[in-house]
Amino acid sequence: MIYEKETIKFNNFLDKITAELHSILDYWETNAIDERFGGFIGEIDFKEEKKDLADKGSVLNARILWSFAAAYPVTKNPNHLAIAERAFQYINKYFYDKEFGGIFWSVNHDGTPKDTKNQIYALAFTIYGLTEFYKISQNQEALQLAINLYNTIEKYSYDRENEGYFEAFTRDWKPIEDLRLSDKDANEKKTMNTHLHIVEAYANLYQVWPDLELKDKIKKLLYVISIYFIDKNTWHLKLFFNENWVEKPDVISYGHDIEAAWLLQWCAEVIEDKVLIEKYRKYAVEIAKVTKEGIDGDGGLWYEFNPEENELIAEKHWWPQSELWIGMVNAWQLTNDEEYLKITEKNFEFVQKYILDKQNGEWIWGINRDYSKIEKDKAGFWKCPYHNSRACLELLKRLKIK
Repeated sequence: MIYEKETIKFNNFLDKITAELHSILDYWETNAIDERFGGFIGEIDFKEEKKDLADKGSVLNARILWSFAAAYPVTKNPNHLAIAERAFQYINKYFYDKEFGGIFWSVNHDGTPKDTKNQIYALAFTIYGLTEFYKISQNQEALQLAINLYNTIEKYSYDRENEGYFEAFTRDWKPIEDLRLSDKDANEKKTMNTHLHIVEAYANLYQVWPDLELKDKIKKLLYVISIYFIDKNTWHLKLFFNENWVEKPDVISYGHDIEAAWLLQWCAEVIEDKVLIEKYRKYAVEIAKVTKEGIDGDGGLWYEFNPEENELIAEKHWWPQSELWIGMVNAWQLTNDEEYLKITEKNFEFVQKYILDKQNGEWIWGINRDYSKIEKDKAGFWKCPYHNSRACLELLKRLKIK
């Protein structure tokens, strides 16, 4: 078992995690760099065909920036530092809207603006990537851009009347009709997903820029999330609300549940707020417990469940598996209950068997109930190196033998 730290098997598990981290990074380093138009290719499909003329998404680029910046202190690979630098320069030149202070949702293959809306989710991920890059580069321009984006979010998105943050705006910060991150989302003004990643970004910014007002914003966000987004009866997350915090019930998202479990605890620990740390450590364990509802017999985590229809969305996507690793190891650290480590070990084996693309590298989008492959991007607007590389980095840090 992987929790027996003195055994060879535990060492072998960490070796496998290290190898997987390098494999993920190698795929992106080898396949995703756009030598023709600059930056990174907007899409690689499930057949490994590179779409040179595909639009480029801000979230993908911010996540590439974060992934390579976060990995560099572990890998010490100068190529990883160079890729992080490449990502920063491209974001700064093409995605940052110097006129209105936002982040373009997408650009064309040649870097010209495409979808110019300001999705706050994208601004948050850009802050997350920029601050991670600053940690390894001390690039003042990157830090200043992160601070500028933080101030922009606070200026336009923060709801001074009811707390929380509004979802999206036009390029010039006017109200926008379609607020959704994706077609599957409810068209509501406040969402769990965006609040989760704002507080994640703010916490990362606080680590390099310990501003007292920023700390207060993180604290308020964690209280807002506790009040509205965490269901204390079921311990699942509530996903969508209107501006007055009236919920629009939706699916149970197992991946978001277990991601929030450990990530919100981390945010509380970053600002060293004892009350919030205690609160979110409790939440982390409770959410980890209910996430077990979504684990199949093969160790894989199902995507979503619709309580209203009593219907399982019978797919196993790549990213919830990644978050399961961290959330369950975190629960083990909090409780010393070895069952959580067994879940991680079994899911790792599931990923190796069904999600890892052994021929081409990286992870496929996911599988259906019958184990057929979901034929979606290997790289694209949402398919990125962030979830799985972060899972590897977190496990290496948390399970490292002293």
